[in-house]
Amino acid sequence: MLPREVIAVGPLVLRAPVDEDAAAIRATCDDSLTARYLPLISSPYTMEDAHEHVRRAKTVWESGGAEFSITEEGRYAGSAGVTPLTPYGSATVELVVAPWARGRGVAGAVARGLTEWLLDHGVERVELETEVENLPSLRAAYRAGFTEEGRRRDAKALRDGRRVDLVSFARIARDGGEPVEQALPFFEGGELGDGVVRLTRMVVEDAADFHRMLGEPSVSRYNVGPGSSLEEDERRCRATGYLWLSGQRIELAVRDSVSGAFAGHLQLLHSMPAFGQGMIGYSLLPEFRGRGLMTRAVRLLSDWAFAHTSLHRLVAGTDAANLESQAVLERAGFVREGVRPEFFPQPDGSRTDEVSWLRLRPGRQISS
Repeated sequence: MLPREVIAVGPLVLRAPVDEDAAAIRATCDDSLTARYLPLISSPYTMEDAHEHVRRAKTVWESGGAEFSITEEGRYAGSAGVTPLTPYGSATVELVVAPWARGRGVAGAVARGLTEWLLDHGVERVELETEVENLPSLRAAYRAGFTEEGRRRDAKALRDGRRVDLVSFARIARDGGEPVEQALPFFEGGELGDGVVRLTRMVVEDAADFHRMLGEPSVSRYNVGPGSSLEEDERRCRATGYLWLSGQRIELAVRDSVSGAFAGHLQLLHSMPAFGQGMIGYSLLPEFRGRGLMTRAVRLLSDWAFAHTSLHRLVAGTDAANLESQAVLERAGFVREGVRPEFFPQPDGSRTDEVSWLRLRPGRQISS
């Protein structure tokens, strides 16, 4: 059994819920964002639901778990729960932050403080799961020193029946618990631009245009592997924030600055972190070609990567027959590094050569 203690986490205090919290609990759980990520709670959420939460907290403690109200200067700021320990000594932490307390690091601070309290009381393993689209919750897990352990596909059902992936995290006693630094920081202001082209994170609203682009014969002929369905592309677009935050890759919509229209796709894959190498890939809709948009986009992203990340090498690969793509890279400051014979498999069983391209961090020269 966990001890019924009050936990201080900086300016935050975790204590047992009381009836006086009910109005704030109702306001928090009746919030649209809370309802979106907690599909099992009542919606609308009533005062009776809030009082029931307070009553149920007592049974949680009795069953070996824990339930806290998070407070700041005496005001309710959210809830934190701990599931009863498994026979193997594991517990799961669950957090809800009140709308008026969001954006101030409450979730990360509580996740860290509560986890360290649990480890100090003999819990062997603390787990946390969050939806792949819930960027604040993902960020809190990384900041609290949790290690990402995998992605559970279709593990959660939303109110509308759509199923979503969950990202699994854990901390164990021998972990250092240092915050996980974001290897690929988000763009300041949310986008890059030069007045002609804009680069924004690709989102689900871009899925239809992205799917149409991938189906273009001039694009699909250079793609490797089977094509994707619109549903698969929607799922890919919903996960771009997580993939960026976790340092795996940045997936961008290339937009015309005047109209804001989706013109193409550009990605930066953190392909070899230990070697400081990233890989660039891109595609452009036919109606936006011939205007230099992709050259501008690749240059913008490359300049940003060298200015804001530890990447030392940016590489790209093109089919030997794709002269337009090679011209984009050359104009964006890349140099031809070599040729890999018979690299790309073709639908008819043949293989084509890859031309490799490289751009180094400024200040270094490429040997001839």
